[in-house]
Amino acid sequence: MSSFTETILAWYDACGRDLPWRRTRDPYAIWLSEIILQQTRIAQGRAYWERFMAAFPSVEALSAASEDEVLRLWQGLGYYSRARNLHAAARQIVALGHFPDTLEGIRALKGVGDYTAAAIGSIAFGLPAAVVDGNVYRVLARHFGIATPVGSTAARKGFTALAQSLLPPDRPGDFNQGMMDFGALQCTPAAPACLLCPLTASCAALAAGATERLPVMQKAAAVQTRRFDYIYLRWQGRIAIRRRGPGDIWTGLWEPLVRGEAVAGSTEGVICSREAKKTAAGSAEGLICSRELRLLKAGVKHQLTHRTLLVDFYLWEPAQEPVLPEGYIWIDEAELDRYAKPRLFELLIAELP
Repeated sequence: MSSFTETILAWYDACGRDLPWRRTRDPYAIWLSEIILQQTRIAQGRAYWERFMAAFPSVEALSAASEDEVLRLWQGLGYYSRARNLHAAARQIVALGHFPDTLEGIRALKGVGDYTAAAIGSIAFGLPAAVVDGNVYRVLARHFGIATPVGSTAARKGFTALAQSLLPPDRPGDFNQGMMDFGALQCTPAAPACLLCPLTASCAALAAGATERLPVMQKAAAVQTRRFDYIYLRWQGRIAIRRRGPGDIWTGLWEPLVRGEAVAGSTEGVICSREAKKTAAGSAEGLICSRELRLLKAGVKHQLTHRTLLVDFYLWEPAQEPVLPEGYIWIDEAELDRYAKPRLFELLIAELP
């Protein structure tokens, strides 16, 4: 066993985070934590893990739930495809009759890639598979002085091979978790605790004064800006919502009326499209094509990972019942909490009178 590996294991034994899914070898609980923690901080993910374990204490319970139940419990975590994949994978496991205990079997689950399969396999079953995530890239790049840009094919191959060569056969799960914790707590992206680091003597980045320059990151994708006009249509205690389709953000979640949809049935209830708005008068009132629309909040900024959403939110309470566009349904307003919604919709609801 290398001195690097011994040091990481010793550090993990002394300083590793005490997390509830580390107190069990139950592959269901471990798999659930790994799916939730994909692109989610532990501080936020822990509460969701506890909520899911309480609502669905077994993979059978999760498999038997409806997609709406799963999405509703996932609300606020973002990347909702993770929740749909989680649900689909639970049904795969139940159909199989047991949780898969090989890397190939785990990787075959919906929503599970190489990293997640290695994490579950090593922690739950002691399989000799190294994980490589952002924390691992950073620790290895700094300690071994590797300048290959993270995200490149060469980096994925090189860092994975290096991590695999350092993996102790008797404690693969502890080493993987130790590397993740070491990167999160000790070898942090900014202002790493180098003076207190047990790897100080052998760290190539520290010796070369390159700690802040490693790892080398590829240029991030440009953030796109999208505009939404949402209309909360309320009529006699009911509201109009629709489920978002595939191929875009928030697949499977429910949202209010989107401006630009054709709505009939009200003499003043014609909703203009954004194209029509461009030719309207330059005043604020010129942005609203119907006297029945009430602007509740303008220019709401909502940040997603690769998108910035700019939203205007209106209330519409027509005098006559409008005919809804295709895909929309009426529900009792009091039942809205039963429907899984994007976090943005929840924030906008807080503006309602």
